Amino acid sequence: MKSALASFIAATFIILTLTAPQSVRSQDAPLQTKVRQDALVARLERDIPQLMREGDVPGLSIALIRGGEVVWHKGFGVKNAETKEPVDDRTIFEAASLSKPVFAYAVMKLVESGRLDLDTPLNKYLPGTYDVGDDARLEQITARRVLSHTTGFPNWRPRGETGLRIYFTPGERFSYSGEGFVYLAKVVEHITGEEFNAFMKRMVFEPLGMTSSSYVWRDEYDRLKIFTHNSIGVPLGQNKPAQANAAGSLHTTAQDYGRFVAAILKGTGLKKETHRLMLTPQIRVAAGGTNTINKAPDKLSDNISWGLGWGLQQTADGLSFWHWGDNGNTKAFIVAFDKQQAGVVVFTNSANGLSIMREVIGDALGGRQPSLAWLNYESYKSPARVLFKNILAKGADAALAEYREHRKGSTVVSEAQMNSLGYNLLGLKRTKDAIEVFRLNVEDYPQSFNAYDSLGEAYLLNGDKELAIKNYQRSVELNPKNTNGVDALKKLREQ
Repeated sequence: MKSALASFIAATFIILTLTAPQSVRSQDAPLQTKVRQDALVARLERDIPQLMREGDVPGLSIALIRGGEVVWHKGFGVKNAETKEPVDDRTIFEAASLSKPVFAYAVMKLVESGRLDLDTPLNKYLPGTYDVGDDARLEQITARRVLSHTTGFPNWRPRGETGLRIYFTPGERFSYSGEGFVYLAKVVEHITGEEFNAFMKRMVFEPLGMTSSSYVWRDEYDRLKIFTHNSIGVPLGQNKPAQANAAGSLHTTAQDYGRFVAAILKGTGLKKETHRLMLTPQIRVAAGGTNTINKAPDKLSDNISWGLGWGLQQTADGLSFWHWGDNGNTKAFIVAFDKQQAGVVVFTNSANGLSIMREVIGDALGGRQPSLAWLNYESYKSPARVLFKNILAKGADAALAEYREHRKGSTVVSEAQMNSLGYNLLGLKRTKDAIEVFRLNVEDYPQSFNAYDSLGEAYLLNGDKELAIKNYQRSVELNPKNTNGVDALKKLREQ
């Protein structure tokens, strides 16, 4: 006899199977490099719009690379869910962290010219302590360690802090860091005497014909760029970077980025040994994820490592390079197979963009993608997403009653997922539904200060002052350092 948990998951799978695109290929399917291009394009044009609807992704742009060339690209959906202006081939997306491999390519060209050495400490080029105070380990941070994410820097320094901490001996282990790329960009500007975007234009954009790409805002982006959208599909505006950020401010199109990926596949602009080095594993990553600043990993990944600017994965199909982009309310992904000279670039304008990426990549390219499993983004078919849609359709009382019945005391949806679901409902002004969700989270996690804090906030928004105080008080009892709860209680009591 099936357990209640297994029954709920099975029922969820059946519901989604009835509505999901039937021809979408599993990410474990063989590579699709021998499928006729017209048949492949027809399948993508049929499946992508339905995946976007199921995943609540307003806009998407894709480029397909075969034989080391961009052979097809297309925009789907809308730039802005309110204005309904369609995505087209000229639509500008945020590359987010896909900015990093483009910069890495320019750095490797600088290395070839002899102006930068991969293993010379960066403070030999840019004298000074670079925000780390008297930490002598700065002497061990090199371009190689920046490009392979082994600097010991955090991804980003805590908000409001000017200083930067080195968490472990550089070179010791992988921990993903945008800060390292910012440091290396300052070194490159110092070496070349060029402003960063001008350097990137000369080294990458112009040689590869990436005419729509820039790390800083251009006036024409006002009419060409997507609007970002949160997880409930609300457009939030256009991010307009005034200053270049090597780690995350690239604006581009799928077609432009496809040209870049094609150049990497062919080794365009690089010597053979430099190209090979860029795609040579430098460090194995932690099996548990991108961040290991506070603790060495218990286990290393069997098939994922990092090269110079690129994530690398080894499967039965050989070596492939990949990267993802996540600016919060925009998401992107690229993967390309070296031997087969095939790849795909996908940009989205939604916080949900990576929730459909397994299916899009499976449809467009096939092959195993351990990188997507390693990133561990929630699928659009997850129990939490199914529960959210059920609440929207039936209301929280009915949907949560069904959920409780199916799970029989198990916690199918995690604390963090349930908390996020509640805030999504608050964003939709469905405060009473949100309260019911947060109440369930408190039942499931009675020792979680955050669960009580969220419930207190929902009661406050609903005008239930006494219940808000009660839940904030419990939150602070569980965690006296919860400054949000302390501040909320102070304001409520003053009132």
